Amino acid sequence: MSKVTIALIGAGDRGKDRYGEYAISFPENVQFVAVAEPNPIKREEFAKKHAIKSENIFTTWEELLEKEKLADGIIIATQDDMHYEPTKLALDKGYDVLLEKPMSNDLNETIQLGELSKKYENTFMICHVLRYTPFFTRLKEIIESGAIGEVMSIQHNENIAYYHMAHSFVRGNWRNSDESSPIILAKSCHDMDIILWLVGDKCKSISSFGELSHFNSKHAPKGSSDRCLTCNIESSCPYSAKKLYYRNLGNWPTTTVTDVQTEESLTKALETGPYGRCVYKCDNNVCDHQVTIMAFENGVTATFNLSAFTEKQNRTIKIMGTLGELRGDDVLNVIELKTFASDTSQLIKPEIVRGGHGGGDTGIMNDFVKLLEGKSGEALTSAEVSVESHVMSFAAEHSRVSGQTVEIKEFYNKMLK
Repeated sequence: MSKVTIALIGAGDRGKDRYGEYAISFPENVQFVAVAEPNPIKREEFAKKHAIKSENIFTTWEELLEKEKLADGIIIATQDDMHYEPTKLALDKGYDVLLEKPMSNDLNETIQLGELSKKYENTFMICHVLRYTPFFTRLKEIIESGAIGEVMSIQHNENIAYYHMAHSFVRGNWRNSDESSPIILAKSCHDMDIILWLVGDKCKSISSFGELSHFNSKHAPKGSSDRCLTCNIESSCPYSAKKLYYRNLGNWPTTTVTDVQTEESLTKALETGPYGRCVYKCDNNVCDHQVTIMAFENGVTATFNLSAFTEKQNRTIKIMGTLGELRGDDVLNVIELKTFASDTSQLIKPEIVRGGHGGGDTGIMNDFVKLLEGKSGEALTSAEVSVESHVMSFAAEHSRVSGQTVEIKEFYNKMLK
């Protein structure tokens, strides 16, 4: 069988460096044949790496989608507020679509995309990559085996890590919900989705509490400058841009700061660009800590905690059942199964798969390719399914802002009017 062909809209960190690398690692499976990207350096780098013909290299998604269908499938990895229109047009053109999360930073657009997934027969997947990780897959299998009885409650934590928070959500593209999305949508719709998947039933109601408490001008240290490169106290600051970016030249997160990975280029970027700013003097407004409480229709309750103030960047989880409990750390790739009757404890280490998000990036690309080849029937992360976890994220943010518990059905139906 011939290779599956894919077009890419948005050759940034996710499109170029994650999904694009899949084609390099598995050239027998897939070939990128078209790209649309406004940044000339990223565009040309991606086109050269994948040997894309000049007539299939575009500056904008509009230019790419003006053409007749160029590939079997298309990956849309633009910014949050640029998902709806290209996705709608790509589906209409007959493309099978893999859309980066969140589906949209607008609730109505998200719901409309879910409705479009019912209209078209195309494959339409959302990049909820956690479902494809061996770690969360194993948790789901253990739950379904009955080893811990009926699930009663879940405690799930997303430990963002202090440096990742500073990079992405204080200085970076997702710092301000007026320009992108609230953090529980931009960062944690993954987590809403995985909780929903593990519970196995619809969310009934949700409450959320959170604040931007630390990363603001009130907490700027005495003597601090507007930029790290000119700051007298930079050496003692844990959020120093100098500490984070120079030591990671050629790797994330420095690859998102400057297109050219040299000290000279990085210095210029930190002198003039957003990533060199003091974390206490940015235009950020998203929460740096938030807790969300959920009740599901099957009686399960869950709490989700996201926090900037952690050393490690990982997810930890505790699942409590009538016959036992599960504890896990996705970075350590360890699950502890404790059963009450035998008073025994078992350590489980899921398989290790290459690729970001604990192998989830590889897993979702494998599934997308198989669907394009016609080798599998239904995606784990279809748009129709993903709407529900997105609605949970929007409802959580509404609860946080309004101070009210949100009934999911009422919230959803109100948006449909």
